[in-house]
Amino acid sequence: MQGSLLKVIIRILVIATTALLAMWAADAPVQPLPFSHKDHAGTLKLQCKMCHPSPDPGESMTIAPPSVCMQCHSAIKADSPAIQKLAQYAAQSKPVPWVRIYAIPAWVDFSHRGHLASGKNTCEDCHGKVAERDVLYREVNLNMGTCMDCHAGKRAPTGCTFCHEAR
Repeated sequence: MQGSLLKVIIRILVIATTALLAMWAADAPVQPLPFSHKDHAGTLKLQCKMCHPSPDPGESMTIAPPSVCMQCHSAIKADSPAIQKLAQYAAQSKPVPWVRIYAIPAWVDFSHRGHLASGKNTCEDCHGKVAERDVLYREVNLNMGTCMDCHAGKRAPTGCTFCHEAR
């Protein structure tokens, strides 16, 4: 009886620990400025590429410089302390030091441009419902299993060398 009680307690502890780790992983990092994707991509319907250009060769999506933000915010909410801080970054031609939410490992060959140009993928597929979020957090676990499931579902190649260099 004590052995089965111990097993139950261990299972409960494992489940609770897993739940806590998942909850912590979903916490949004503290960003240097408040930014609502819900306002910009949701309400205003700005396209992702307006703020996240994909310079050649297209592997990465970047974050637009503060001067792009200031095209609107020189007149919109210009008296806001956050926008004034944004204006300082723009005036100094410095990037906002945003805390990265997602990163693709160096050993994975991935092209944002290629995925989007295929017409089969959206930003939401990998990044979740960003247009509904005031604060972003890692809501999609980007790992090999997630990618393989997506490739299989969309009938994209699943061979190792499609995403990884041959050794």
